[in-house]
Parts: sequence; C-alpha cells; structure tokens
Amino acid sequence: MRFHVVGLPHSQTTKAFSWSAFTDKVRKFCNMMTSLEHEVYLYASEHNEAACTELVTCITEDEQRALVPSMAETFVADEPQWALMNGRAIDGIRVRVRPNDFICLIGGVCQKPIADAFPASMCVEFGVGYTGVFSNYLVFESYAWMHTVYGHMQGAYAADGRFYDAVIPNYFEVTDFPFSADKDDYFLYMGRLTHRKGYRLAADICRREGLRLKMAGTGDSPPEGVEYLGVVGPEERGELMSRARGLLVPTLYIEPFGGVAVEAMLCGTPVITTDWGAFTETVRHGITGFRCRTFKEFREATTAVGGLDAQTIRDYAVATFSTEVIATKYEAYFERLLTLWGEGFYSD
Repeated sequence: MRFHVVGLPHSQTTKAFSWSAFTDKVRKFCNMMTSLEHEVYLYASEHNEAACTELVTCITEDEQRALVPSMAETFVADEPQWALMNGRAIDGIRVRVRPNDFICLIGGVCQKPIADAFPASMCVEFGVGYTGVFSNYLVFESYAWMHTVYGHMQGAYAADGRFYDAVIPNYFEVTDFPFSADKDDYFLYMGRLTHRKGYRLAADICRREGLRLKMAGTGDSPPEGVEYLGVVGPEERGELMSRARGLLVPTLYIEPFGGVAVEAMLCGTPVITTDWGAFTETVRHGITGFRCRTFKEFREATTAVGGLDAQTIRDYAVATFSTEVIATKYEAYFERLLTLWGEGFYSD
C-alpha cells in the first residue's frame, strides 16, 4: 500500500503540548507503516525524523518562524501557515499519487482543501481526537470519542453509525517508558494546568490525604503545597512516572484519549482517573488503576493503588498500546478500505 501523510505547519520541537502530541503521532504513524514495508510519502516540515519513503518539505524553519512565531495552538483554516502548507502538499501529492493510494490527514477541517483537491482518492483522518472532522473515513482514538463526535456531527438524538470509520487507540514506543516495580512516596500530575484537566482536584485529593504531589506541565499557576516541576523532558518524564506511587488524571471533560495515563501504565504505575471518556477503555478498574466518581473514591484510591501489581500494569499497556500491536490494526483497517474499490460494501 502507498500512503501520503500530511503533517502540521509547525516545528517538531515546539513545546506546545497539543502541537507536539499531533506531531509525535504523525512520526510514529509513518514509522509503523514503513516498518510494515509500505510506501510512505511524508509532507511536512524540513529535518523531520520520521521514517518514510520520501520526505517532501512543505514548510521551512524560516517560514515557520515568520508565520507561526509563537507556535500558538490554533486550528483556523484561513491562517496563512495552513494555506501555505496545504498548497505545497497538494502540489507534492499531485505528482506522486497513484490510483488506490491513501491520503492521511490529521489537521481536521484545516486540511480539507487537500482532500477536495483529490476527489478520486480516499482521504483518511487517521487520528481523530478533535471535533472538526470532514472525511468519509475517520479513525478515532476511542469509542467514547467516536460516539461524542457522532453526536456532535449529527445531533445527539439523530446520530447514525458509519461503516467506514474505525477505533484504533493511540500508540507508544515502549522503550520511551522505563519500568520500575519500586515506587517512591509521591503521586504525580502531568499535563496542562487547566481547570478542565482537573489539576486542582488532584491537589485537593493529596492535600486532604496528606500526600506528596509532584506536578509538571504548563498553564495556570500551580496550587500551593505541590512540588511544581515546570516542563520536563522525555527522560525526566519517564523517571518521574516510573517511580510515582500513582498518576492522577482527573480530567473533567470527555477525554478523547488521555495519553499520559497510558504512558504511566507503560512504566508500571497505576492511574487514578475520572469514570468517563477514553479512560473507560484504557484504565482497567481495580487492575491498572481506579476510575472514580466521588471525592471519597479518589481519596480511597490513593491507598488502594498500593495493592496493584506493577508488572501486570506494564504487561497490559505493552500488549494493548505498543506501536507493534497498533501497526497491525492500522494495516487491517486500510486493507478493509481497499475492498471498497471493488463492489463496495458488498465486496467479498
């Protein structure tokens, strides 16, 4: 199979969390499909580290600095960086595309002009953790988010299913996350410091129980009484996660995926979350962590995590979310789509 994968118009090194998460997903997707010996043409910024058949530069570092000086996390289709990136991606795809190739997009409606330019190709949004979808072929990060988006698209009481979509969870390179069965005396919160991420609830839980809480991320001012670490790099992140007694992820909104929970489990660290969104699929209650509905349940979970087995948590995460496992799920999905070039839904 042949894939034309279009990245986003920003630097790989930006520290804006949402940007870097999208960029990392593009890189790992290219790595997975290349490892399965498919042809992958990546349309992205220069000096990209993803494995691919060919890197087609669609925006330079100088242009990034000029057009997106603050690397703001905005998905607005008429901004100049999107117009530039989309136009060059269209030009690059046009000279390389063949019948039955897949065009893989991750920028939602901001990349719709690319799909519009190739009506004869299947354009797949391959990592949907957002609401601004447009394609006939969507890969969602979780079933919870698929149903949320369906309701958003069609109206909660009129939503129909769609045969050519799929749910494939996010994917992680296991070697990035060190395992430790030995835990220190602190809990960890890692993510954006915003109200809807529940960072103040995490602080309240630990304060009430007299527990030590380390907090890492950007956003609002950290609460009093926590050990605030600011932004941490990959190595420090792994060390913090692997040694924590538990990771607190009390997200208040419907989380499309919540990758930090899986990262912690890959380190053998239990997770304490809310009981909705993707966590209902990723966190096995009483085995890899606890999903809570009341403040009392959150507090009790900080004690109960001590009875969970770190190796069991790690093994579950590796078997469920590693790139080796997820690569075959993507391959099976694209093989399903290839059948549509025959008799469509009724193909044998």
